[in-house]
Amino acid sequence: MQLKHFIILLSLSASSLVAETVSVDSIAYHRDISDVVVTGTRTATDMRLLPMTISVVGESKLNENHRINLLPTLMEQVPGLMVTSRGVMGYGVSTGGSGGMMLRGISSGAGQLMVLIDGHPQYQGIYGHSISDSYQTMMTERVEVLRGPASLLYGSNAMGGVVNIVTRGMHEDGVRSGIRLGAGSYGTLQADAYNQARSGRFSSTVAAQYSRSDNHRPNMGFEQYGGYVKLNYDLSPHWNVYTDADVTHFNSSYPGAVGAEMLEADQWITRGVANIGVENHFARTEGRLSAYDNFGRHKINDGYRAAGGSPQDRYFRSKDALAGVSWYQSAILWQGSRLTVGADYQHIYGRAYYTSRKTGEVIETQNKQSGHVHNNEYGVYVDLRQDIVSWLTLDAGIRYDNHTITGGEWVPQGGFVISPNASSEIKMMVGKGFRNPTMREMYLYPSAVQY
Repeated sequence: MQLKHFIILLSLSASSLVAETVSVDSIAYHRDISDVVVTGTRTATDMRLLPMTISVVGESKLNENHRINLLPTLMEQVPGLMVTSRGVMGYGVSTGGSGGMMLRGISSGAGQLMVLIDGHPQYQGIYGHSISDSYQTMMTERVEVLRGPASLLYGSNAMGGVVNIVTRGMHEDGVRSGIRLGAGSYGTLQADAYNQARSGRFSSTVAAQYSRSDNHRPNMGFEQYGGYVKLNYDLSPHWNVYTDADVTHFNSSYPGAVGAEMLEADQWITRGVANIGVENHFARTEGRLSAYDNFGRHKINDGYRAAGGSPQDRYFRSKDALAGVSWYQSAILWQGSRLTVGADYQHIYGRAYYTSRKTGEVIETQNKQSGHVHNNEYGVYVDLRQDIVSWLTLDAGIRYDNHTITGGEWVPQGGFVISPNASSEIKMMVGKGFRNPTMREMYLYPSAVQY
């Protein structure tokens, strides 16, 4: 079936400069942003010097088609990336959910493709999958997609690659604001607004969005709203502190397959992330120490068949959180080198349970574990990049990762880049990718085989 729809958009923007000068650093940032990446190294590096393959999708391209969500644009711009979809708007979760990402044949649904926000992992803590409706254009300056193993820097769940969402920042003094409104067929409506400001050492970004659609089938409605805020303060020319937070709530309905329609298959999902950190930037060294919390609340009605089914008497609910601390420091020790050392700690929390639709009380069941589950994971790593000659760069590193249940894992990685001229590179990388089992696999369901 071919899906056709139309949408009308109105976009307004305003810019009011409060200073006439722009720093040399900010000019360099905007000129070279297509070539400089932070994914794969933790520090800003020309991606032509890295042995892994990285694609960058900038802010102008992400906003070109006025999409609320990042994923449709990424699928168009990044080679080898596929995203499943089901309607005009919204992906949903659970049965009938879409938004699954596949990079070079490796799926995000199995915890093998990592989504990051500013280098911090983002996934559903119990099931281990990404939450596609929470990846919003309003908070994004650019997206970097690394194809291939990235477990050296990011640990479990990055065996097939990473999608790193780099959040917005204001890099020169002034004020920028914008509003976008859109409406179309199937009751589709979308709106977002943002304001960015910088004055001296302080900068801020505030954004909000709302969207809804009935989609192209009955009982397939989708509604979403969210907000984002980021604050940054430069303590000195070499140190800055920042904090940001994003919260998204969406309601989604699943209509069932054609010919096997469903009723009351509804979902109410809230996802959020908060982050605080301090960064240093010197001539020969730079680094960051940050703490983050990625959390979610899910309420799901599994619904019933329209032909002869019976309404559910309970809701499936889950709470999860992925909180952690991340540190790295990178330094130039001698000419042509870059040494990066780092450490990560994650505390993974999850609870899955049912509640009665009539009374709201918790229902104990045999097929799902009611209770609180906590796991911890930590890792340390070192990575060294060295220019051997002007046309050859080598890279090698190793990580040790330890999980509460599965124990320790050594993760080596190595590669090289040959640059015969300024416009071409030959790259090779060999790395180990891995993932730890999810809470669902360890706790949520009993063994299928009884001994």
